[in-house]
Amino acid sequence: MIKVVVADDQPLVRAGLTAMLDVEPDIEVIATAQDGTEAVEAARRLRPDVVCMDIRMPGQDGISATRQLCGPGVTDPVPVLVLTTFDIDDYVFGALEAGASGFLLKDAEPEVLVAAVRSVAAGYGTLDNSITKRVLREVVTRRRTQPVTAARAADLLTARELDILLRLAEGMSNEEIAGALFLEVSTVKSHLARMMPKLGVRSRLQAAVWAYQNGVAQTGAGS
Repeated sequence: MIKVVVADDQPLVRAGLTAMLDVEPDIEVIATAQDGTEAVEAARRLRPDVVCMDIRMPGQDGISATRQLCGPGVTDPVPVLVLTTFDIDDYVFGALEAGASGFLLKDAEPEVLVAAVRSVAAGYGTLDNSITKRVLREVVTRRRTQPVTAARAADLLTARELDILLRLAEGMSNEEIAGALFLEVSTVKSHLARMMPKLGVRSRLQAAVWAYQNGVAQTGAGS
């Protein structure tokens, strides 16, 4: 069972998200919060698999709360899926730099939200399809958020890990990576599990963003 905390300052939104997720047989909303402070308290106390976090809330906002739950230096992180009505670059990058495993617009279809929760709970992460390409185009111009540079990546990662990272940055699933490299899916998962700590990331999404941000992967301006 995937345990979820829903944090949003609007009661109707909290109720709607809770109802949407609770009907799924493998998802249970175990708590709700109306601001970032309540979200952090509930997450630390209940240890959910995912926190669905609104960005703009009174008091402590979602990005600050996300940083407390899964940002750099947090030894026992709680995965966060950021939900917002605002498609603004600074929000996207702020959420990712704070350690979020996913970013989704609230107008996404219900099945997309449910899939995102499952993806984040499984450690894969997710990024709204409507902004993915723009994020990957512009991420190379943003400041680096990880301490490892592209030059050091070649020293830290094995050749096979680099192969997997590049395909991960292309948006391939574990199954697609396995097929492309003639590996077992379990082998791909093992490589990912060893690779992500080396990069200082906690999800597939953060690994892909890291690859573009540090010049390991490249994306054309026309993508």
